Amino acid sequence: MNDNSIKLVIIENGAKQIIQTHPGEYRNLMMLLRDKLFLEGFGECGGMGRCATCIIKTKGINGISNIKERNEPATLSKLGFHENDIRLSCQLLITPDLDNAEIEIMEY
Repeated sequence: MNDNSIKLVIIENGAKQIIQTHPGEYRNLMMLLRDKLFLEGFGECGGMGRCATCIIKTKGINGISNIKERNEPATLSKLGFHENDIRLSCQLLITPDLDNAEIEIMEY
């Protein structure tokens, strides 16, 4: 990895693994998770923020990546999620804000 690498701790079904990437390698976090973990049915709307099949629980995200924008707040609200740490991975860009974050893949 180059010196601007981003390390993520991913939790899937209780198992932790580390994934490294860098800004620009993937369009968003959903694409990275689909590519690296081969998650079936994950991100069905293709990143529009409407289906919530890419729902995650986050810990340690910094900066402006903490702000929910576009369709994310409405989609999560419809499902009854109002917590700040519940996110749609399609709405998170791969930026240094995610470095050392913990991402737990939730069942939808």
